[in-house]
Amino acid sequence: MATRARILSAARRLSRTGARPTLGEVAHAAGVSRATVHRVVGSRAELLSAIAADPDPATRDRILDVALEMVGGLGLTALSMDELAARAGTSRANLYRLFPGKAVLFRELVAAYSPLRPVMQVLEEMGDQPPQVVMPELARRAAGHLDGHIGLVRALFLELTGSEPAAEAGRQLALGEGFGAVAGYLLRQMQAGRLRAMHPALAVQMFVGPVMVHLLTRPALARLLGAAPPLEESVTQLAEGWLRAMSPEEA
Repeated sequence: MATRARILSAARRLSRTGARPTLGEVAHAAGVSRATVHRVVGSRAELLSAIAADPDPATRDRILDVALEMVGGLGLTALSMDELAARAGTSRANLYRLFPGKAVLFRELVAAYSPLRPVMQVLEEMGDQPPQVVMPELARRAAGHLDGHIGLVRALFLELTGSEPAAEAGRQLALGEGFGAVAGYLLRQMQAGRLRAMHPALAVQMFVGPVMVHLLTRPALARLLGAAPPLEESVTQLAEGWLRAMSPEEA
């Protein structure tokens, strides 16, 4: 098994250049004989098939990293799956095996890079607690997840709010699951009298808007002021301001 893994690893490295390696090239790169490659893997066609059927475990993450950069620079519509495969150093067959189309690819980008996971974790861990506890933690976790690659996340946000058909699966994931889960929590808090009554979708927008604006403008604030306010402190204060605006006494 160790020999097979070394052979396949060598074949993957060679194939990242876009070439289709020969058995001899793979044997040299793996440090084994051509006869060993043939005995362990079979023919060249079988070798190439094995690479496609058993991609490097890191390939998926590498594809997503490159796809995020490409969506940020080009947009989802202009993204070429062939160019993505080349930049990610994998074959077109591997790319389509892992992500059979732009719709699946974008949905996985949303799952990996949007704040969906940290938001859902907060609601799972703290969903029975009052908004004074939950909402500041939501702001901190989401902002911490987005900090550092906000420019690329801005591109994802534009795709989520656009009309590109390939973005629909990702749109449903972000808005249907993430947005919907927060709206459901807020509705329960309104019904319990802990928050002022209003449409929960508007309440979510009131919460998300200031946090996103702060994240988007932090680089400019740093240039103008020498340093942006601490992220965690800033979004906590924004969440506390939202809580004051949503207090039942203010209704």
